[in-house]
Amino acid sequence: MINRRTILATIAGATALALSAVSMAQDMPYGLKPGKPYEGVTLNILSVVTPQFDGLMLRDDEFTELTGIETNWTFIPFVALQEKVASVGVAADGSFDVVNYLDSWGPPNAHWLLPLDDLLERDGISMDRYPQAFAKSASFEDQVLGFPLRAHAMLMFYRRDVFDELGLTPPSSWDEVIEAGNAIRASDSDIEPLALYFHNDGNRQNLFIWLNYLWSAGADVFDENMKPAWTSEEGLRATEDYIALHTQHKVTNPASVSFVEQDGRQSFQQGKSAMMPVWWWAYSPMTNPDQSVLTADQVGFVGLPSYRGKSVSYAISMPFSISKYSENQEAAWEFLKWLSNPELEKRNATEREVGGKTIINNVVTHIENLQDPEVNAANANIHQAAWDSLRDSDFMPQIPEWPEIGDVRHDVGVFQGVPRRLLNVGVGRIDLGILQVLDVRHHVVDDGFVADLAFGGVPLLEFGVG
Repeated sequence: MINRRTILATIAGATALALSAVSMAQDMPYGLKPGKPYEGVTLNILSVVTPQFDGLMLRDDEFTELTGIETNWTFIPFVALQEKVASVGVAADGSFDVVNYLDSWGPPNAHWLLPLDDLLERDGISMDRYPQAFAKSASFEDQVLGFPLRAHAMLMFYRRDVFDELGLTPPSSWDEVIEAGNAIRASDSDIEPLALYFHNDGNRQNLFIWLNYLWSAGADVFDENMKPAWTSEEGLRATEDYIALHTQHKVTNPASVSFVEQDGRQSFQQGKSAMMPVWWWAYSPMTNPDQSVLTADQVGFVGLPSYRGKSVSYAISMPFSISKYSENQEAAWEFLKWLSNPELEKRNATEREVGGKTIINNVVTHIENLQDPEVNAANANIHQAAWDSLRDSDFMPQIPEWPEIGDVRHDVGVFQGVPRRLLNVGVGRIDLGILQVLDVRHHVVDDGFVADLAFGGVPLLEFGVG
């Protein structure tokens, strides 16, 4: 027979268990599930090589302690990452639960990346915590595909000591870049004014600064019908003015025609170039004594210069997403919640040693961290400059065909110093319904230029600016 005391004891016990469960749920950080429901799962993570993610990997014991989930990271250099991501999608075997990729690769791989919208809503996470360009770059067709955990704003870096010596003001416009470049050239110093990266390297890097010119001029890559729009009057003028930095004004390092982004950065770090527009993360290697001859006192930065009175900068992101082929999707979501939390990001950008290893990283993507005084104090206030730059920024077209179209636009020599008439050659052949790269060569003599355009990858350097 059950007496009153037994009933009261049972109720008290059940209440205690319920309160304990509530307390555990409240104590779990980052919205992680209590009770370690996925304990014993091992997640395989594909990531680009970068100190930022080294720092996160070295901290993931915290995640395992909280959830019981183990992690296995595979790091791939950026130059090989696109091919690796594509092969993972083709294999469709779930060998990687979480994948990291460049934003413009998202659309062609979207069919095997898990939309996160329902999970975001369920766990009360808003993409508004990121700058708009970062958030949109991690989406496709109104679905969120990932978190933009590595993302960059562009800044203009300059040699503060050289500018001070010549009485120059940090450039706020491309006209001022030309003026400063002319002054540096006239000083007879052994330093080149400006490092750019025009080379066709297969990663479409030489589109980056061109986009700043194009968008600032009010032009665009495509029109509302998704047809090529870069050959509008505004677009052609912007392209000509960008090319003129090298061909007319001659303020660029002569080696810029063969430079990729890394080469330009090395030129700056070795003290051979006085200005360089590049991603904000470059400040770390530029001031790292193991990688640069420069000190922090010698390196200044400002927002990307304006063109014709306006500056629309190019922003880029490298989201982390969950594979639809993963058998551990819920566990992978727990990992992304931990990996993307702003507290962890802040620590990773302010603490310079993790597990006995030196980590120099300044990348944050949350608005609250971009404006955080401690984050800015630890990184020479570069985040405030980046936040200002991101207020008016855009990203590569988010369409599945962009890698092919970007290669054509990048390959036919939009930066190679050819006259306006040649910039139109082949544009009509780039159609989203056709997407063919025709191996047709055009031999043209115009304004002293001879161009040999090959819609098959033959560069124009020897015929244009080279």
